[in-house]
Amino acid sequence: MAEGGDVGGGKPTRMMVAIDESEYSRHALEWVLANLRESLSSLPLIIFTVQPLTDFAYLTAASLGSPPMELIQSVQQHQKLASLALLEKATEICAQYGVAAETITEVGDPKEAICEAVKKLNVNLLVVGSHGKGALQRAFLGSVSNYCVHHAKCPVLVVKK
Repeated sequence: MAEGGDVGGGKPTRMMVAIDESEYSRHALEWVLANLRESLSSLPLIIFTVQPLTDFAYLTAASLGSPPMELIQSVQQHQKLASLALLEKATEICAQYGVAAETITEVGDPKEAICEAVKKLNVNLLVVGSHGKGALQRAFLGSVSNYCVHHAKCPVLVVKK
């Protein structure tokens, strides 16, 4: 990357770090702040998290039928509060490095929401952490970082712990 936060063509760099509650994404955020801080432009670092779609099947089974709407709303509210707390902590980490952060949370499938945000926000560099899953686990569970590497419309930096 060019000095001063420009990526070829004099366009300001929009960098996004996708985080979840794992230590791996926290490490990726701290790695960016420690190693790429000089590459950040005057634009704030985008910190992005996704509230996964909740599978309410277990609530249906636990309530022996359709779960009460209050219970569904309570679960959704808890997820929202957890995401906001995660973003607040990430903002505090950025502030320790003197970096301005813009936080965004979406609801949906993490890998698809991340790639959609990259396109919508005109991100020039996406940074994700790697959970270090082996090939067999990735084959069955999928990998957000692997999906982003192949589908994001910008370069993707995968930071391993």
